Amino acid sequence: MRAYAETRLLLQGYALTTAEILYRMPDHPALLQTFLWQEFDIAPKFPELTRFLKFWTENLDGPLYKVRVASKALLTPAELTLRDGEFALN
Repeated sequence: MRAYAETRLLLQGYALTTAEILYRMPDHPALLQTFLWQEFDIAPKFPELTRFLKFWTENLDGPLYKVRVASKALLTPAELTLRDGEFALN
């Protein structure tokens, strides 16, 4: 069932998005820690990532230092072709 939901997201324009989040350690602000976030999101506005970063700044102690984002569409219209027949997967 999850594969079906992910395929629906891809067809709606979502793409696999990865964010490398660097944040300062709460007890040692001179040290940076890395957190990797990965989810399906829509470029270029990235509403899911924006929602996550808003949650981070409101609820977590480690202040954000830098966020790098990479996004790649896994399914593009050029890769879709119509075929005759039906395939059933169990």
